[in-house]
Amino acid sequence: MSDAPITVLIADDEAELRGLLQRYLGEQGLTVRAVADASAAERLLGRERFDVLVLDVMMPGEDGLSLCRRLRHAGETVPILMLTARGDPVDRIIGLEMGADDYLPKPFNPRELLARIQAMVRRQKLLGAHGGPLGDEPVRFGRYTLHAARRLLERDGQPVALTTGEFQLLHALVMNPNRPLGRDRLIELAKGADREQDVTSRSIDAQVMRLRRVIEDDPSHPRHIQTVWGRGYVFVPDGGAT
Repeated sequence: MSDAPITVLIADDEAELRGLLQRYLGEQGLTVRAVADASAAERLLGRERFDVLVLDVMMPGEDGLSLCRRLRHAGETVPILMLTARGDPVDRIIGLEMGADDYLPKPFNPRELLARIQAMVRRQKLLGAHGGPLGDEPVRFGRYTLHAARRLLERDGQPVALTTGEFQLLHALVMNPNRPLGRDRLIELAKGADREQDVTSRSIDAQVMRLRRVIEDDPSHPRHIQTVWGRGYVFVPDGGAT
């Protein structure tokens, strides 16, 4: 890790939880700002840069999922972890579809939140390292160019916002053109060097759905990320049929 402390912005309407997390994470060397709602979080994001954003799903006013979606549509790439008191696993899939990188149900041990924050920062640094494990050569398909070492996807020369998980999954697919990959193999490839990353078959499916909405002209009839029934997914650079 860098000598610079990890900076975290927490948005949660539970004052007691905000105080607990500020104290605990601060004692672990992190710099923490905590606010009670989405509007306060957005104001801080407009003035300061953070390494990780922690959003409560259920907040008064705008909820965390809506804020996450708006930030991603605006091109914000900061890693986002969602907190929720609801136990329905469908909530996690919705969060991932909105652009979240990770998900933690309440109640939780603050140590687990710390571990997840540290893992998200490690992944971000690995993806941003020039000449790192993702390679250097840009890959072009359709109107898009994937710059692996820069962790950048461009459409007609303009940057496209992707979450860390989405970028890792797209990179795994692009690096294996015309080769069907099962979900287990995609989980392994998407984790990369960070074995602590929580990737599941359902999160792979959710991220594929989001990637299709980003890169496909018609997500319901994808040309580049196609389903191979009974096997998984295949990346087709020229958009032809498999």
